[in-house]
Amino acid sequence: MLVLSYPATIESGDESGFVVTFRDVPEVVSDGETREEALAEASDALGLALLQYPGLGRPIPPASPAEEDEHLVAPDATDSLKIAVLDAFRASGFTKSEFARRIGKGETEARRILDPMHRTKIGTIDEVLGILGRRIVIGIEDAA
Repeated sequence: MLVLSYPATIESGDESGFVVTFRDVPEVVSDGETREEALAEASDALGLALLQYPGLGRPIPPASPAEEDEHLVAPDATDSLKIAVLDAFRASGFTKSEFARRIGKGETEARRILDPMHRTKIGTIDEVLGILGRRIVIGIEDAA
């Protein structure tokens, strides 16, 4: 199962505010004036970074268990679903043309589905993930 909640460390910034880092996704560093703002910015930054992984041929890194002084941070739901599609496509080994044929869409629409910055409707994502051998499982947890 692809789980996108990553442990994050929050530290006081050098001059003001807070800095958030992820040991599993070390290229993501974010900040904010308050802890809440820093965590919200970290969620956005994490989503943007993970959206790029499949296009770079990199698998989505597994999330380590959180330690006592860490917070779990995840990309927003829309980014998480898109990340799942991109990761499933990367793992499939399909070309974009083969992907389009398998999902029964034109190549232009298939390319939009695989564009990390293009929003895709949840029904389409659900359908595509099924074709790629995956399914959406939703979990809800208390907010930090």
